[in-house]
Amino acid sequence: MKSSFSFIGSSRLVICRLVTISTDNITETNEFRTGVGAHWPFLSDPARKIQKDLDIAEYTDPLHNPMIPHTIVLEPGLVIYNVYMGYWFFGRPTVEDLRQDLRAVTKKCRPDWDIATPELKAAWKQGRKERFYPYGKTYAQTIGEQD
Repeated sequence: MKSSFSFIGSSRLVICRLVTISTDNITETNEFRTGVGAHWPFLSDPARKIQKDLDIAEYTDPLHNPMIPHTIVLEPGLVIYNVYMGYWFFGRPTVEDLRQDLRAVTKKCRPDWDIATPELKAAWKQGRKERFYPYGKTYAQTIGEQD
């Protein structure tokens, strides 16, 4: 695999989505995805549109013209929360980095993150349970609300 670019995002209903974009052709991209046992989308960008748009060409390897690997954590609305860039263990996020980022993003998205606040206790006592996600909804209803 020449290079990859990953997006990790959070929304109110889905904790995490991951997408990997590769500069390899579709066959190589699919082989890599299968080889690592990935269950998330891998997109192929052999024309390097992402690389050009974001100006992330790896200038030290003009022969292969790869992208500098990036991992971007997104908030809902595709707002950038954090960016990691680099190879291997130098610059790439650890699982703990991503867990902390997604925890912070989820906290911003969930008004009921801390149900011990006086405002949420009062809302519960007043019967305003719609403020407590996904109170009163079945799993199927909750999944049906996803985009």
